[in-house]
Amino acid sequence: MNPDAEYASSPRAGVFRGSGHEQVVFCADPPSGLRAIIAIYSTALGPALGGTRFYPYASEADALEDVLNLSRAMAYKAACAGLDLGGGKAVILGDPAVDKTEPLLRAYGRFVQSLGGRYRTACDVGTYVEDMDVVARECSFVTGRSPSHGGAGDSSILTAFGVYQGMRAAAERAWGTPSLAGRRVGVAGVGKVGLHLVEHLLADSASVVVSDVDPAAVARVRQLSDRVEAAEVSVLPRLPMDVYAPCALGGALDDDTVPEMQAAVVCGAANNQLAHPGVEKLLEDRGVLYAPDYVVNSGGLIQVADEIEGYSEPRARAKAAAIFDVTRLIFSVAAQEGITPARAADHLAERRMAEIGRLRNVWLPG
Repeated sequence: MNPDAEYASSPRAGVFRGSGHEQVVFCADPPSGLRAIIAIYSTALGPALGGTRFYPYASEADALEDVLNLSRAMAYKAACAGLDLGGGKAVILGDPAVDKTEPLLRAYGRFVQSLGGRYRTACDVGTYVEDMDVVARECSFVTGRSPSHGGAGDSSILTAFGVYQGMRAAAERAWGTPSLAGRRVGVAGVGKVGLHLVEHLLADSASVVVSDVDPAAVARVRQLSDRVEAAEVSVLPRLPMDVYAPCALGGALDDDTVPEMQAAVVCGAANNQLAHPGVEKLLEDRGVLYAPDYVVNSGGLIQVADEIEGYSEPRARAKAAAIFDVTRLIFSVAAQEGITPARAADHLAERRMAEIGRLRNVWLPG
């Protein structure tokens, strides 16, 4: 039986029918406890690349909604970053602290392998380079691996570097200079990426106020400098600041938060920061400059993509530094066309997917 045909008639199919996705695969291995969903949004530019998120979703429906949103963002991210890759994402349902085991990861690897290279996986929330090494024992389509296995290691370093470059471009647009010196930046979420972003901001002579659900993460960041303050998670977005940087999970910008924000710029590492379409217009109406999340947080994708052809740190860092120029271009296009930066970024990504993806229709021998 064709599992895709079987799924097409199920109630769950309506969740993604019309979403534009090429393929959505549900994976289950009861002996290991694996429950996963792999979503491929587009392969117009190349194989879909996106991380594996291991998270205790409240329901399968929540997991499906997340993976559909994330995989679409990965396609747009790869397109704006100039990569010859499509967009995909995977989620594993469960608590990584409790449910993550070698059998589960290896079972997951076999499901990825079964897609024949249409989807390449890497790290995301709840998974690490060591986990990718385990997945790779059953799968050829894994990147974001540890240096001992020929990989580049922690992708959060270049992710943070790219966000900082996007923030510099936003500062130039807002205040005329590509520097955060003397600015107050609120960083919501100081895990791997948030921590490195704070380091860049401190080096640029900014002051920082941070929040995180993990008190240990806040304590670790506050040790970096006396220019780092702490705030409650619910309070941070509403504090006086120049830049608000969401660096935790998605949906940080919603109908309740945006009207109370005091920041002039939003630029952060979190995926899918806009809770729903239309939030970008709320930001625009309040005079808040929004740096599209999938553009500025593409440094990690650039790193794991570079690893596919044999990782070169200088080459990957140079590509990530170009996030400054891409973000700058998006602000310029938005101003010229009278649209929001979010829409300008979408236009650039969609144009590249259409123009370059069209070439795949040209048959090549061999």
